[in-house]
Amino acid sequence: MLVKLNIAAEGIDMRLLGDLLATVPEGEVIQVRIGLHWTAVVTEVEGRQACGLSSTLESPHEHGGEPQVPQAGLLETLSGRELAELALEVDRPTLASIGVATINSLLPPPPPESWDEGNAEHVIAAHGAGKRVVIVGSFPFVPRLKSKVGELIVLDRHPREGDLPAEAAPQVVPDAEVIAITGMTLVNHTLEDLLKLCSPQALVILLGPSTPFSQVLFDYGVDMLCGSLVTDIEPVLSAVSQGANFRQVHHAGVRLVTVVRSGFGSRS
Repeated sequence: MLVKLNIAAEGIDMRLLGDLLATVPEGEVIQVRIGLHWTAVVTEVEGRQACGLSSTLESPHEHGGEPQVPQAGLLETLSGRELAELALEVDRPTLASIGVATINSLLPPPPPESWDEGNAEHVIAAHGAGKRVVIVGSFPFVPRLKSKVGELIVLDRHPREGDLPAEAAPQVVPDAEVIAITGMTLVNHTLEDLLKLCSPQALVILLGPSTPFSQVLFDYGVDMLCGSLVTDIEPVLSAVSQGANFRQVHHAGVRLVTVVRSGFGSRS
């Protein structure tokens, strides 16, 4: 491993990430792009190239300070699994972004017969009618949801007017009937603690391009994965490299896909 990781952070539970990494196949790293908003990694596994995405989390920057991406320019010399293990980094968030994008690139795509083409907004609206909904993360569709669900609470690390700070999660998540959590929580290592707060009777959704399509997340209590599959790699890489937001990346060549846990709906 060329990049020395700091994964020993007090209070951060890494079991979910460890279990997820244990399922990731080995592959060759083809390209790494770190954009203003999104990070993209292209890998090749058994002759199939795929591109995975993750939110780009900025690391503290000081001119003359220690580099936040120590192997910048050499990341493509790492193996796929080595690059994926960067997801465990706690002090340099940009490295964690690279790691999660690599996980999403290496994991096999869900079989098409398991896809639901509905996007996260439609899923939350359909299941949240008349119910208490908590969304962790800021999404552009939030204003449209307010009239479609019973009660809507938004938690965010950088709360806007009407939102609650992320620290309020222990007070509001346990009583939610529908919880939609941004996949970015996998990058910033808060997902596992949030899942522990969810009621066993609640519908739990993980959403956004950082979301891995993995059975491991179902094992940890997630019911629906609303993620993204890159269908046109080169246009997406160009968009990511040039600072595109997700709407632009989506138009460049991304398909929104929802996968539901087997047996969902049978839970009492």
